[in-house]
Amino acid sequence: MNTIGIGLLGAGTVGGTLIKRLTTDHAAIAAKTGLDLQVRRVAVRDPGKSRNLDIPEGMFTTDAQSVIDDPEVDLLVEVMGGQEPAGPLVLRALEAGKPVVTANKELIAARGYDLIAAAEKSGVALLFEAAVGGGIPIIRPLSETLAGERLTRVMGIVNGTTNFILSQMTEEGTAYEDALAEAQELGFAEPDPTADVGGADAAAKAAILASLGFGTWVGLDRVPHTGITEITATDIRYADDLGYTIKLLAIAEDTDNGVSARVHPVLLPHAHPLSAIRGATNAIFIEGPAIDTLLFAGPGAGGDPTATAVLGDVIDAAREILAGAQVAPRIRFAPSSLADFGSVPTKWYVRLEVADLPGVLAQIASAFGEANVSIKSVWQEETGEEATLLIVTHLAPESEQQNALAAVNELDCVHAVAAAIRVESEEA
Repeated sequence: MNTIGIGLLGAGTVGGTLIKRLTTDHAAIAAKTGLDLQVRRVAVRDPGKSRNLDIPEGMFTTDAQSVIDDPEVDLLVEVMGGQEPAGPLVLRALEAGKPVVTANKELIAARGYDLIAAAEKSGVALLFEAAVGGGIPIIRPLSETLAGERLTRVMGIVNGTTNFILSQMTEEGTAYEDALAEAQELGFAEPDPTADVGGADAAAKAAILASLGFGTWVGLDRVPHTGITEITATDIRYADDLGYTIKLLAIAEDTDNGVSARVHPVLLPHAHPLSAIRGATNAIFIEGPAIDTLLFAGPGAGGDPTATAVLGDVIDAAREILAGAQVAPRIRFAPSSLADFGSVPTKWYVRLEVADLPGVLAQIASAFGEANVSIKSVWQEETGEEATLLIVTHLAPESEQQNALAAVNELDCVHAVAAAIRVESEEA
């Protein structure tokens, strides 16, 4: 039997579940892989906390550095989350020649380039399958299976909290605040859901997907993001009438001006595979000239699915240690240009509350036209002295769409720009 000592930084939902898997399923893992995976030390904030884990209390410590330095720890698992102190600790482990497995999407998105370089220099693995999509295998397909495919787009639902909320609003007519409260009660949303509903969590994952999908580093700071806090039942209803479902998408694509990554709500055609993804499920849709399209879907969060992905990385890292040779292919990046979001072609759904008077539509069309944005369709609903206009534009650079929106907002006949949501579709 080949014994590998494991040190953990963190024993929360994912770390605790991983420890249970390593102890409860120890014999099954050994039978399948030939590996004797042993938990050696675990760094936590409060060693005295009751955790219901089948390991000696003496394994717990508040000194994370001691876990890295322990000669019986062959590989490190980081499941603390955040950039500090996780970043420096992971870097120290890599520089010490110990492979690292992490589920920390924020850390990889923000500092992944330097950490991957440190792993390469030390000749050890840095694995992060669980950083995107929880239990969905997506990191390996992008970095290994599809490494030879020139992908054109990677986009997906990568935050279960927001997808659950939007699903409840769409299917049950639930108000945003009530859907969020339900998500928190079910454990899909944190007590402070800002990173989820504001789009920051999805932005970190978008940065990783873009970097791996297109082979060029896209840092977290290059991913503009907007959340779902402004989405209303009114727009969900209008979108449905127009043949769309509203989803929060992470979108990475290879444009004429370079690689682009972004996160925002979109109107997605009912016929698109991602439109049918409901609840807290995650799904990632990949497009390329040879593969056409691929869809990866499954549980995107939670202790069990995420720990499964972490455990898979642990097994790969352990095999590499024992083989004394590279098992997991190293991730490398080539220089490439990154597109400014303003240059990326987008199309918009705009809901306007306007005066119900002759000539209003002409003024609005003129404002769009002067900004070089053409209107694809207009639908009007009268509401007394006011009218609601639903406008869908043709593709135009994002900056010109923004200029058109600003110009329309200045018109006296426009009482309110009630909503502006991007539209994702194949047609121009």
